[in-house]
Amino acid sequence: MTETTHQVEEPIRKAVQSGEDIYQQIQTITLKALTEHKLDLDNIKRVFQAAGKGISAGISTQDESAREAFKQSAAALDDALAKAAEASKLAIEEAASRVNEFSREDLNRATEDLKNLEELFIETMQNIARDSNQVVVGTVQDFISHVQKSGSAVGKQTITALTALQELPHLSKEAMVSSTIASTSALAQISSGILAGIAESLKAGQEKHNDPQ
Repeated sequence: MTETTHQVEEPIRKAVQSGEDIYQQIQTITLKALTEHKLDLDNIKRVFQAAGKGISAGISTQDESAREAFKQSAAALDDALAKAAEASKLAIEEAASRVNEFSREDLNRATEDLKNLEELFIETMQNIARDSNQVVVGTVQDFISHVQKSGSAVGKQTITALTALQELPHLSKEAMVSSTIASTSALAQISSGILAGIAESLKAGQEKHNDPQ
């Protein structure tokens, strides 16, 4: 069993099968996994591939409840990926303010990765549709069609982020054009740290909601 399978796929499968707080469980599992390593596109893909497999396995044993389980699961992944997009945007902004440490190529590459996040989300949903039983496959396909027409949380967050980033120095000709002290890897590490802070804030808010004084 790989680390990602142990950390993501199995816990998500169990969360879906439990039928309890599916959205909250999956969002927590996914955000934790994303922050365990650098928040780059390769890591995000590994986590979401495992998450998709966990969701497929979890709903494969259910009947009518599978539809609601999928909807909660998909919303959790969408929102988790939107938080990752937000963290990446904040990291790019921070790095752009330290232009002597990051090259224009590094920052532009990170910005390009942002553009791929909604496509990654749709791809994950397509994989779930492919692996799901007949009870839920129509629901998954309808969801994919809706996202492609109306957008997703991560898609909307990405548009917001890219709009805000358009005026940053790393897009100007004056920005540095050669690799220097830091790198895309270091930028992904900054993103991971920011996402960890966002995840901790969400966790604290949820705990406060569940235990009102």
